[in-house]
Amino acid sequence: MAKVRSLSIHADYRCRHSGQCCSTNWDVPVELPVYKALTDALASGRLKTASGTDGRSPFVLGPDLPEDTAAMFERTDEGHCVFLERSSRLCIVHRDLGESALAATCRHFPRVAIHDRRGTFVALSHFCPTAASMLFRDDVPVAIVEDPSAFPPADYEGLDVGDEDLPPLLHPRMLMDLDGYSSWEQHMVQRCQDVTRVPESILATLRRDAALVAQWKPGTATLSEAIAALPGDFIDAAPVADLESSLEFFHEAITAVPEEFRPDPDEEGLEEAFASDVRPGWPRFHAPVNRYIAAKAFASWTAYQGRGLATIVRGIDAAVALVRVEAARQCRDARQPLNADLLLEAFRSADFILNHLAVGEDLAENWSRVER
Repeated sequence: MAKVRSLSIHADYRCRHSGQCCSTNWDVPVELPVYKALTDALASGRLKTASGTDGRSPFVLGPDLPEDTAAMFERTDEGHCVFLERSSRLCIVHRDLGESALAATCRHFPRVAIHDRRGTFVALSHFCPTAASMLFRDDVPVAIVEDPSAFPPADYEGLDVGDEDLPPLLHPRMLMDLDGYSSWEQHMVQRCQDVTRVPESILATLRRDAALVAQWKPGTATLSEAIAALPGDFIDAAPVADLESSLEFFHEAITAVPEEFRPDPDEEGLEEAFASDVRPGWPRFHAPVNRYIAAKAFASWTAYQGRGLATIVRGIDAAVALVRVEAARQCRDARQPLNADLLLEAFRSADFILNHLAVGEDLAENWSRVER
């Protein structure tokens, strides 16, 4: 079985039953074997839907379902899965039939995996409140770890990169070798280890480093050696003064969301909220933001979908920009200065767009425009 790696801050992830994944009003496909098992359990009385859903069919059927999908889970008028017991916030299928009875989406969320010739890399979507809360932990240093306890070897859903697929691009005219890419991924995460550093300094340094590595040519030094020889210093950079550039990143990301899923425009008062409530409090939250940067640097789908190192860093820049925008939205709506609870919700909202609404290939195409 392939070796599994994760970030240290995610390595002991465990569901805390927030219920958010079961109450977000999204379509959850049910594979045919799972559908048959659940319908049998319903017929025998071993499984029931949640209280208050009597008379509602637990599945949506029809000819327009995605390929390899037998049904979708039905939802209540509030957007909750009919198998979510609201009082306990427990999944009834999981509780009564066990993990093996879950649909693949339910079993794997919030894991976001990549499988390539190096092994399996498991990241987490911070739309999950538990995953988002792990950005605030300070009991472990930021690092890539092997054999994480939360992620034993398994067939995690995600991006499958086969032996016949190409490795990531260094830039549009040159491929990397996988050892070189592993060194770059490790380098990006290591840049985030000083969690007290200004996040914008880390981002500026990664842009500098990506530009330097992109100049590498095959010869006496390997790509891994070139990455190891990068300057050890950081680029000084101050936090952004306003929300203008972050809103540009936000608008760019929204173009990658299919029209039927695009959120309605809601930007009134965001500039003012950022200036009065986010920017003054931003320095208190360098640590969780830097851990978020590390999380976006690790197990990056953009590495395989984009056109080079600059694209990867552009995607990380975009993710932090979305956090700024969503932090302003949270502060505006709560009429409060930035605090940990509001920032956690900003991380969740940013990853909801990046991981669940937007099309990854379209995001990568947008971010690849930075390549020369």
